[in-house]
Amino acid sequence: MEFTTPLIPARLIRRYKRFLADATLEDGQEVTAHCANPGSMMGLAEPGSKIWLEPNDDPKKKLKYGWRLVDHENGHFTGVDTSVPNRALKAALIEHSVPGLPAYDTVRAEVKYGENSRIDFLLSGNGPDTYVEVKSVTLSRKNGLAEFPDSVTARGTKHLKELSQMVAEGHRAVMFYLVQRTDCTQMTLADDIDPAYAAAFAQAAAAGVTCAAQSCDISPQAITLGAPIPVLV
Repeated sequence: MEFTTPLIPARLIRRYKRFLADATLEDGQEVTAHCANPGSMMGLAEPGSKIWLEPNDDPKKKLKYGWRLVDHENGHFTGVDTSVPNRALKAALIEHSVPGLPAYDTVRAEVKYGENSRIDFLLSGNGPDTYVEVKSVTLSRKNGLAEFPDSVTARGTKHLKELSQMVAEGHRAVMFYLVQRTDCTQMTLADDIDPAYAAAFAQAAAAGVTCAAQSCDISPQAITLGAPIPVLV
């Protein structure tokens, strides 16, 4: 997935109200950017961090910049936009290029299911329907190890229970984690941050929900799917 507009570098001043971030451009101008990430962004919102913004000239948008990347200035990047995984995965699903997921011709997004929920992707074809829930992973507190979640997620726990119900009804269900960090080769659950989510994950796995994690290749030009990585649980 290539960025629509070339990204520009900046230095983070602060992130606040979850969806707003002030930053300083290279020319010294201070701007406010939209932060498309409802999580805690633990370890990613330190003042002075190098970040990359995507400018826009859309008259419908109040903010003319969107925060897309954290540049760790060691050759590695983290993608902070939680809408990216769904966009990147959809293209790969249509191309039948996601390891472990069926190469079905019908890929539908945001299909209603469960209790007032929408599944990220419903795959249909020659076999059981496959329900795919996607999560963006950006937390890393140990070198090489990504963790999810970075804050308590009652919504994520609810999704795991609904995936279990889909399996009980004879469908296939997959919990798919897209690790938006180039410095991680493994993933695990942050059970100290959200024990309820970890417990729901264990129950879902016992019920037949499968899980998968995949890395990303990230640069200021594009974010694309990388290789599968192991989930340590």
